[in-house]
Amino acid sequence: MKTDTLFTKPISKQFEFDADVAAVFDDMLSRSVPYYKESQQLTRRFCLNALHDGGRVIDLGCSTASLLLEIERGAQSNEAVELIGIDNSPAMIDHARKKIEVYGSKIVLAEGDILEYPFGTTRAIICNYTLQFIRPMVREKLIRKIYDSLEEGGVFIFSEKVLSENNKLNKQLIDCYYDFKKEQGYSEYEIVQKREALENVLIPYTIAENINMTKKNGFESCDVLFQWANFATFIACK
Repeated sequence: MKTDTLFTKPISKQFEFDADVAAVFDDMLSRSVPYYKESQQLTRRFCLNALHDGGRVIDLGCSTASLLLEIERGAQSNEAVELIGIDNSPAMIDHARKKIEVYGSKIVLAEGDILEYPFGTTRAIICNYTLQFIRPMVREKLIRKIYDSLEEGGVFIFSEKVLSENNKLNKQLIDCYYDFKKEQGYSEYEIVQKREALENVLIPYTIAENINMTKKNGFESCDVLFQWANFATFIACK
């Protein structure tokens, strides 16, 4: 796993999931998302709960397919489980494909736009730190598509960077997060560079806005599975 040093030099463009990012993405996630491993373990657990008698799982914005590989390990005895990863980044799909080949995985990968790709009937849909990169005007369109694709009793599990409804607290949460990144070895310069690269690219919602968005588009319930400061994992049930 290559170390993330992308922002040790001046940025020349907005953040995008290109070959440079894909090459260091696993390290970037582990050092940039607080308790990433723990939130992924929860996602895996509740996803497997939904797959007790098989079914299709789709990971939207699957990146390098690490989570799908973990779900596959947990569902090894269940032949009726189908795992699909979709990402619009050719570089991410390339890295994911190399991983699944190494592990002899049966995961199906697709390079494409998650707004256009046909999901089919699905038992569980995962969307980790992906909605925040989708423009608000089309974000609800995707949530409705997810809802319509899920079987009754299906689950939608998603993780997002979130905002506080209190501006003062929001600044304190951001400061807390930046301290976390420094503890992971990122310099002040790297933190500032990445923040500038993500400006107007990553657009987070509050926890209430995320929950309301799912319920507005049909979900019976939406709960927070995990939260650390300004990061949260949700589960919406159909």
